[in-house]
Amino acid sequence: MSEEVKLMKGNEAIAHAAIRCGCDGYFGYPITPQSEVLETLMEVEPWKTTGMVVLQAESEVSAINMVYGGAGSGKKVMTSSSSPGVSLKQEGVSYLAGAELPALIVNVMRGGPGLGTIQPSQADYFQTVKGGGHGDYRLIALAPASVQEMADFVGLAFDLAFKYRNPAIILADGVIGQMMEKVVLPDFKPRRTDEEIEKECPWAAVGKPKNRKPNIITSLELQPDAMEQNNLRFQAKYKAIEENEVRYEEIMCEDAEYLLVAFGSSARICQKACQIAREKGIKLGLLRPITLWPFPTKAIAEYANKVKAMLTVELNAGQMVEDVRLAVNGKVPVEHYGRLGGIVYTPDEIVEAVKNKLM
Repeated sequence: MSEEVKLMKGNEAIAHAAIRCGCDGYFGYPITPQSEVLETLMEVEPWKTTGMVVLQAESEVSAINMVYGGAGSGKKVMTSSSSPGVSLKQEGVSYLAGAELPALIVNVMRGGPGLGTIQPSQADYFQTVKGGGHGDYRLIALAPASVQEMADFVGLAFDLAFKYRNPAIILADGVIGQMMEKVVLPDFKPRRTDEEIEKECPWAAVGKPKNRKPNIITSLELQPDAMEQNNLRFQAKYKAIEENEVRYEEIMCEDAEYLLVAFGSSARICQKACQIAREKGIKLGLLRPITLWPFPTKAIAEYANKVKAMLTVELNAGQMVEDVRLAVNGKVPVEHYGRLGGIVYTPDEIVEAVKNKLM
Protein backbone atom coordinates (compact mmCIF):
# COMPACT_ATOMS: atom_id res chain seq x y z
CA MET A 1 0.00 0.00 0.00
CA SER A 2 1.37 3.41 -0.97
CA GLU A 3 2.14 5.93 1.74
CA GLU A 4 -0.35 8.71 2.36
CA VAL A 5 1.41 12.09 2.12
CA LYS A 6 -0.21 15.05 3.85
CA LEU A 7 0.59 18.76 4.03
CA MET A 8 0.45 20.17 7.54
CA LYS A 9 2.12 22.30 10.17
CA GLY A 10 4.64 20.87 12.58
CA ASN A 11 2.25 21.42 15.48
CA GLU A 12 -0.49 19.58 13.61
CA ALA A 13 1.88 16.70 12.91
CA ILE A 14 2.54 16.36 16.65
CA ALA A 15 -1.19 16.02 17.32
CA HIS A 16 -1.88 13.49 14.58
CA ALA A 17 1.19 11.43 15.51
CA ALA A 18 0.09 11.33 19.16
CA ILE A 19 -3.26 9.82 18.19
CA ARG A 20 -1.63 7.29 15.87
CA CYS A 21 0.99 6.28 18.45
CA GLY A 22 -1.67 5.12 20.90
CA CYS A 23 -1.46 8.10 23.25
CA ASP A 24 -3.90 7.74 26.15
CA GLY A 25 -4.15 11.36 27.17
CA TYR A 26 -3.17 14.92 26.33
CA PHE A 27 -3.36 17.70 28.93
CA GLY A 28 -2.39 21.19 27.86
CA TYR A 29 -3.07 24.90 27.75
CA PRO A 30 -2.99 27.26 24.76
CA ILE A 31 0.04 29.45 24.11
CA THR A 32 1.53 30.77 20.88
CA PRO A 33 3.27 29.33 18.86
CA GLN A 34 2.14 25.80 19.84
CA SER A 35 -1.63 26.24 20.20
CA GLU A 36 -2.35 24.18 17.09
CA VAL A 37 -1.42 21.00 18.96
CA LEU A 38 -4.42 21.33 21.26
CA GLU A 39 -6.61 22.88 18.56
CA THR A 40 -5.94 19.99 16.17
CA LEU A 41 -6.72 17.40 18.83
CA MET A 42 -9.99 19.14 19.65
CA GLU A 43 -10.88 19.27 15.96
CA VAL A 44 -10.09 15.59 15.29
CA GLU A 45 -11.90 14.41 18.48
CA PRO A 46 -9.87 11.22 19.08
CA TRP A 47 -11.94 10.37 22.16
CA LYS A 48 -14.61 9.23 19.71
CA THR A 49 -12.29 6.90 17.80
CA THR A 50 -9.40 5.73 20.00
CA GLY A 51 -10.65 6.76 23.44
CA MET A 52 -7.79 9.22 23.89
CA VAL A 53 -8.52 11.85 26.54
CA VAL A 54 -7.94 15.45 25.43
CA LEU A 55 -8.32 18.12 28.09
CA GLN A 56 -7.58 21.83 28.19
CA ALA A 57 -6.48 22.35 31.77
CA GLU A 58 -7.01 25.58 33.68
CA SER A 59 -3.27 26.29 33.68
CA GLU A 60 0.10 24.89 32.71
CA VAL A 61 0.65 23.83 36.32
CA SER A 62 -2.57 21.83 36.28
CA ALA A 63 -1.65 20.26 32.94
CA ILE A 64 1.71 18.91 34.06
CA ASN A 65 0.23 17.50 37.26
CA MET A 66 -2.46 15.75 35.23
CA VAL A 67 0.38 14.24 33.21
CA TYR A 68 1.98 13.13 36.50
CA GLY A 69 -1.21 11.33 37.49
CA GLY A 70 -1.69 9.67 34.12
CA ALA A 71 1.94 8.61 33.89
CA GLY A 72 1.78 7.18 37.40
CA SER A 73 -0.90 4.77 36.23
CA GLY A 74 1.26 3.58 33.34
CA LYS A 75 -0.66 5.48 30.68
CA LYS A 76 0.97 7.04 27.64
CA VAL A 77 0.36 10.74 28.35
CA MET A 78 1.73 14.04 27.12
CA THR A 79 1.52 17.81 27.27
CA SER A 80 2.73 20.66 25.08
CA SER A 81 3.45 24.33 25.59
CA SER A 82 5.82 27.12 24.66
CA SER A 83 8.65 28.66 26.63
CA PRO A 84 6.87 30.65 29.41
CA GLY A 85 4.39 27.81 29.84
CA VAL A 86 7.17 25.24 30.10
CA SER A 87 8.73 27.40 32.82
CA LEU A 88 5.52 26.98 34.81
CA LYS A 89 5.67 23.21 34.35
CA GLN A 90 9.20 22.80 35.73
CA GLU A 91 8.20 21.71 39.24
CA GLY A 92 5.99 18.98 37.81
CA VAL A 93 8.69 17.88 35.38
CA SER A 94 11.11 17.48 38.28
CA TYR A 95 8.47 15.43 40.12
CA LEU A 96 8.10 13.17 37.07
CA ALA A 97 11.84 12.63 36.92
CA GLY A 98 12.04 11.99 40.67
CA ALA A 99 9.23 9.43 40.52
CA GLU A 100 10.78 7.86 37.38
CA LEU A 101 7.66 8.27 35.28
CA PRO A 102 7.57 8.14 31.47
CA ALA A 103 5.84 11.07 29.82
CA LEU A 104 6.20 13.35 26.80
CA ILE A 105 6.55 17.11 26.98
CA VAL A 106 6.58 19.22 23.80
CA ASN A 107 8.12 22.70 23.85
CA VAL A 108 7.70 24.89 20.77
CA MET A 109 10.11 27.64 21.78
CA ARG A 110 9.47 31.39 21.59
CA GLY A 111 11.62 34.34 22.56
CA GLY A 112 12.19 35.53 26.12
CA PRO A 113 13.00 36.17 28.87
CA GLY A 114 9.67 36.87 30.52
CA LEU A 115 6.70 37.00 28.20
CA GLY A 116 9.15 38.01 25.49
CA THR A 117 7.81 37.58 21.98
CA ILE A 118 5.72 35.09 20.05
CA GLN A 119 8.48 34.84 17.45
CA PRO A 120 10.73 31.74 17.26
CA SER A 121 13.70 31.17 19.52
CA GLN A 122 16.05 28.44 20.73
CA ALA A 123 16.74 30.01 24.11
CA ASP A 124 15.27 27.16 26.18
CA TYR A 125 18.34 24.98 25.70
CA PHE A 126 19.55 25.71 29.23
CA GLN A 127 16.08 25.15 30.68
CA THR A 128 15.66 21.80 28.98
CA VAL A 129 19.07 20.25 28.50
CA LYS A 130 20.41 21.38 31.87
CA GLY A 131 17.33 20.21 33.78
CA GLY A 132 15.20 23.30 34.33
CA GLY A 133 13.59 22.25 37.58
CA HIS A 134 15.30 21.43 40.85
CA GLY A 135 17.48 18.42 41.54
CA ASP A 136 19.99 16.31 39.62
CA TYR A 137 17.79 15.01 36.82
CA ARG A 138 17.85 14.78 33.04
CA LEU A 139 15.29 14.85 30.26
CA ILE A 140 15.72 12.86 27.07
CA ALA A 141 15.64 15.77 24.60
CA LEU A 142 14.90 15.38 20.88
CA ALA A 143 15.31 18.35 18.51
CA PRO A 144 13.30 18.01 15.27
CA ALA A 145 14.40 19.91 12.16
CA SER A 146 11.39 19.16 9.96
CA VAL A 147 7.66 18.55 10.10
CA GLN A 148 8.38 14.88 9.35
CA GLU A 149 10.56 14.66 12.42
CA MET A 150 7.88 16.37 14.51
CA ALA A 151 5.69 13.39 13.65
CA ASP A 152 8.42 10.75 13.90
CA PHE A 153 9.74 11.90 17.26
CA VAL A 154 6.44 11.47 19.08
CA GLY A 155 6.66 7.69 18.88
CA LEU A 156 10.40 7.72 19.48
CA ALA A 157 10.04 9.94 22.55
CA PHE A 158 7.39 7.66 24.05
CA ASP A 159 9.50 4.58 23.34
CA LEU A 160 12.55 6.09 25.06
CA ALA A 161 10.49 7.43 27.96
CA PHE A 162 9.06 4.00 28.73
CA LYS A 163 12.33 2.19 28.06
CA TYR A 164 14.12 4.22 30.71
CA ARG A 165 11.18 5.31 32.88
CA ASN A 166 12.13 8.92 32.32
CA PRO A 167 10.31 11.96 30.93
CA ALA A 168 11.25 12.94 27.38
CA ILE A 169 10.88 16.28 25.65
CA ILE A 170 10.56 17.28 22.01
CA LEU A 171 12.37 20.63 21.89
CA ALA A 172 11.10 22.33 18.76
CA ASP A 173 11.10 26.01 17.87
CA GLY A 174 8.47 28.34 16.47
CA VAL A 175 9.77 27.93 12.92
CA ILE A 176 9.33 24.14 12.89
CA GLY A 177 6.02 24.34 14.77
CA GLN A 178 4.45 26.80 12.35
CA MET A 179 5.97 25.81 9.01
CA MET A 180 4.07 23.56 6.60
CA GLU A 181 5.66 20.59 4.84
CA LYS A 182 4.76 17.25 3.40
CA VAL A 183 4.66 14.52 6.02
CA VAL A 184 3.97 10.80 6.15
CA LEU A 185 2.22 10.06 9.42
CA PRO A 186 3.00 6.90 11.41
CA ASP A 187 0.76 3.86 11.16
CA PHE A 188 -2.02 3.56 13.73
CA LYS A 189 -0.97 1.79 16.90
CA PRO A 190 -3.83 0.77 19.20
CA ARG A 191 -3.86 2.00 22.76
CA ARG A 192 -2.75 -0.61 25.25
CA THR A 193 -5.34 -2.47 27.30
CA ASP A 194 -5.32 -2.27 31.10
CA GLU A 195 -3.98 -5.82 31.15
CA GLU A 196 -1.13 -4.87 28.84
CA ILE A 197 -0.29 -1.83 30.93
CA GLU A 198 -0.21 -3.89 34.13
CA LYS A 199 2.11 -6.40 32.45
CA GLU A 200 4.41 -3.83 30.80
CA CYS A 201 4.45 -1.39 33.73
CA PRO A 202 4.59 -3.44 36.94
CA TRP A 203 5.61 -0.27 38.79
CA ALA A 204 2.38 1.58 37.90
CA ALA A 205 -0.27 2.50 40.45
CA VAL A 206 -3.37 0.73 39.12
CA GLY A 207 -5.39 0.30 42.29
CA LYS A 208 -4.80 -2.83 44.36
CA PRO A 209 -4.10 -5.72 41.99
CA LYS A 210 -4.57 -9.28 43.13
CA ASN A 211 -1.62 -11.13 44.66
CA ARG A 212 0.62 -8.11 45.16
CA LYS A 213 0.87 -4.93 47.16
CA PRO A 214 -0.31 -1.69 45.57
CA ASN A 215 2.43 0.53 44.15
CA ILE A 216 3.01 3.98 45.58
CA ILE A 217 4.16 6.66 43.14
CA THR A 218 6.16 9.45 44.77
CA SER A 219 9.31 11.52 44.38
CA LEU A 220 9.53 12.05 48.16
CA GLU A 221 12.10 10.28 50.32
CA LEU A 222 12.68 11.62 53.83
CA GLN A 223 15.71 9.49 54.69
CA PRO A 224 18.95 11.02 53.32
CA ASP A 225 20.69 7.69 52.74
CA ALA A 226 17.69 6.34 50.83
CA MET A 227 17.47 9.56 48.79
CA GLU A 228 21.13 9.27 47.95
CA GLN A 229 20.56 5.72 46.71
CA ASN A 230 17.69 6.97 44.55
CA ASN A 231 19.94 9.59 43.01
CA LEU A 232 22.75 7.13 42.43
CA ARG A 233 20.28 4.90 40.61
CA PHE A 234 19.15 7.87 38.52
CA GLN A 235 22.74 8.71 37.60
CA ALA A 236 23.42 5.12 36.54
CA LYS A 237 20.34 5.28 34.32
CA TYR A 238 21.48 8.57 32.80
CA LYS A 239 24.88 7.05 32.05
CA ALA A 240 23.20 4.17 30.23
CA ILE A 241 21.16 6.64 28.17
CA GLU A 242 24.33 8.56 27.28
CA GLU A 243 25.99 5.36 26.14
CA ASN A 244 23.09 4.05 24.05
CA GLU A 245 20.83 6.83 22.79
CA VAL A 246 23.02 9.55 21.21
CA ARG A 247 21.68 10.62 17.81
CA TYR A 248 23.10 13.14 15.35
CA GLU A 249 23.40 13.87 11.63
CA GLU A 250 26.55 14.76 9.66
CA ILE A 251 26.19 16.85 6.50
CA MET A 252 29.13 17.63 4.16
CA CYS A 253 31.56 16.70 6.92
CA GLU A 254 33.86 14.29 5.06
CA ASP A 255 36.42 16.91 4.04
CA ALA A 256 35.25 19.84 6.16
CA GLU A 257 37.86 22.31 7.40
CA TYR A 258 35.29 24.27 9.41
CA LEU A 259 32.30 22.83 11.25
CA LEU A 260 28.90 24.29 12.07
CA VAL A 261 26.96 22.81 15.00
CA ALA A 262 23.25 23.61 14.99
CA PHE A 263 19.88 22.04 15.84
CA GLY A 264 16.27 22.50 14.81
CA SER A 265 15.45 25.23 12.28
CA SER A 266 19.00 26.60 12.60
CA ALA A 267 20.35 23.34 11.20
CA ARG A 268 18.17 23.70 8.11
CA ILE A 269 19.52 27.17 7.47
CA CYS A 270 23.07 25.98 8.14
CA GLN A 271 22.72 23.24 5.54
CA LYS A 272 22.08 25.89 2.89
CA ALA A 273 24.95 27.94 4.30
CA CYS A 274 27.25 24.96 3.76
CA GLN A 275 26.23 24.79 0.11
CA ILE A 276 26.87 28.51 -0.40
CA ALA A 277 30.21 28.33 1.41
CA ARG A 278 31.43 25.45 -0.74
CA GLU A 279 30.52 27.39 -3.87
CA LYS A 280 32.90 30.05 -2.53
CA GLY A 281 35.64 27.49 -1.92
CA ILE A 282 35.12 27.20 1.85
CA LYS A 283 34.99 23.59 3.04
CA LEU A 284 32.19 23.92 5.55
CA GLY A 285 30.32 21.03 7.19
CA LEU A 286 27.42 20.67 9.61
CA LEU A 287 26.90 18.42 12.61
CA ARG A 288 23.26 18.43 13.73
CA PRO A 289 22.55 17.09 17.22
CA ILE A 290 19.24 15.21 17.12
CA THR A 291 19.43 14.37 20.80
CA LEU A 292 20.34 17.51 22.73
CA TRP A 293 20.56 15.18 25.70
CA PRO A 294 22.28 12.85 25.50
CA PHE A 295 24.56 15.29 23.65
CA PRO A 296 26.87 13.99 20.87
CA THR A 297 29.95 14.94 22.88
CA LYS A 298 32.19 12.17 21.54
CA ALA A 299 31.34 12.89 17.91
CA ILE A 300 32.09 16.58 18.30
CA ALA A 301 35.31 15.78 20.16
CA GLU A 302 36.47 13.67 17.22
CA TYR A 303 35.96 16.58 14.84
CA ALA A 304 38.25 18.68 17.02
CA ASN A 305 41.05 16.56 15.54
CA LYS A 306 39.91 17.18 11.95
CA VAL A 307 38.73 20.80 11.58
CA LYS A 308 40.33 24.19 12.15
CA ALA A 309 37.45 25.75 14.08
CA MET A 310 33.77 25.37 14.94
CA LEU A 311 30.80 27.72 15.01
CA THR A 312 27.58 27.03 16.87
CA VAL A 313 24.57 28.67 15.26
CA GLU A 314 21.66 29.17 17.64
CA LEU A 315 18.65 31.45 17.94
CA ASN A 316 19.88 32.62 21.33
CA ALA A 317 22.77 34.46 22.97
CA GLY A 318 24.95 31.34 23.16
CA GLN A 319 23.83 28.25 25.08
CA MET A 320 24.73 25.03 23.26
CA VAL A 321 28.13 26.59 22.57
CA GLU A 322 29.09 25.77 26.17
CA ASP A 323 28.62 22.03 25.59
CA VAL A 324 30.53 22.17 22.30
CA ARG A 325 33.45 23.91 24.04
CA LEU A 326 33.44 21.28 26.76
CA ALA A 327 33.48 18.57 24.09
CA VAL A 328 36.50 19.94 22.18
CA ASN A 329 38.37 20.77 25.41
CA GLY A 330 40.31 23.64 23.88
CA LYS A 331 41.69 21.72 20.89
CA VAL A 332 40.13 24.12 18.37
CA PRO A 333 38.45 27.53 18.64
CA VAL A 334 34.66 27.41 19.14
CA GLU A 335 32.65 30.56 18.42
CA HIS A 336 28.94 31.35 18.51
CA TYR A 337 26.64 33.16 16.12
CA GLY A 338 23.02 33.91 16.93
CA ARG A 339 20.13 36.30 16.50
CA LEU A 340 17.77 37.44 19.25
CA GLY A 341 14.26 38.82 19.55
CA GLY A 342 12.72 36.44 17.04
CA ILE A 343 14.93 37.47 14.11
CA VAL A 344 15.95 34.45 12.02
CA TYR A 345 19.31 34.60 10.26
CA THR A 346 19.85 33.90 6.57
CA PRO A 347 22.33 31.39 5.10
CA ASP A 348 24.44 34.28 3.78
CA GLU A 349 24.69 35.76 7.27
CA ILE A 350 26.03 32.46 8.56
CA VAL A 351 28.64 32.28 5.81
CA GLU A 352 29.77 35.80 6.71
CA ALA A 353 29.94 34.78 10.37
CA VAL A 354 32.20 31.86 9.40
CA LYS A 355 34.51 34.23 7.55
CA ASN A 356 34.58 36.82 10.32
CA LYS A 357 34.79 34.51 13.34
CA LEU A 358 36.68 31.42 12.15
CA MET A 359 38.96 32.36 9.23
